[in-house]
Amino acid sequence: MKHQPLHGSRFFFATAPLPCPYLPDRVERRVVTELVGREAAHFHDVLSNAGYRRSHSVAYTPACPDCDACVAVRIVSDKFVATRSMKRVSKANAGLTVNEREPIATEEQYALFRLYQQSRHASGDMARMDFVDYRALIEETPVESTVLEFRDFEGCLVGACLIDRVANGLSAVYSFFDPDLSSQSLGTYIILWLIEHAKKQELPYVYLGFWVDECDKMSYKAKFQPLEHYSPSGWKLLSESPE
Repeated sequence: MKHQPLHGSRFFFATAPLPCPYLPDRVERRVVTELVGREAAHFHDVLSNAGYRRSHSVAYTPACPDCDACVAVRIVSDKFVATRSMKRVSKANAGLTVNEREPIATEEQYALFRLYQQSRHASGDMARMDFVDYRALIEETPVESTVLEFRDFEGCLVGACLIDRVANGLSAVYSFFDPDLSSQSLGTYIILWLIEHAKKQELPYVYLGFWVDECDKMSYKAKFQPLEHYSPSGWKLLSESPE
């Protein structure tokens, strides 16, 4: 995705080329900027609406040479209608309780995060994160952020999601869950919960970060319709995918 530059008193930088984490034989570059100062939250709102993503105190967007496969996507929450399979997921997880917490890392969260990474992304950089790294992921936020904790009837932590509140929606920064509970489709349930939470707050969008059509690990995002993607001319509806 080729993004239009945003002008102002902020500085934007291009990262060095690195192997693409999503597609083989591709090179990744990003445009990044720091979210600092009293206007950090407002700047984050503007950037989110322009297809940027937050990590720690940095906002970034792809600027890859000869590739535009990676696009920012968001769910139109007030027009979303769950499919039959999604309704089954909601029913299967109806017994979970959800607590909204301050963005403070805990050992309990980290243990679940480690379990998830080793099971789903063992070869990725995040699988090597220690507790200090995890704490930075959760706590280094210059904007309004929350950690959602999903617990079963025994009080055990089975899922978590770091979210940002932006002017027109909720942004799912990172989520993880117990990989041994794959039959419950917790990843899908977390997104469904965010959509309903956004509706209750009259927020029109749930931001899901980036989507790559050719990447199987990202295919789940296209199931949440209507889904918009960021284009050079702004946000456009992504064509519906079959259930």
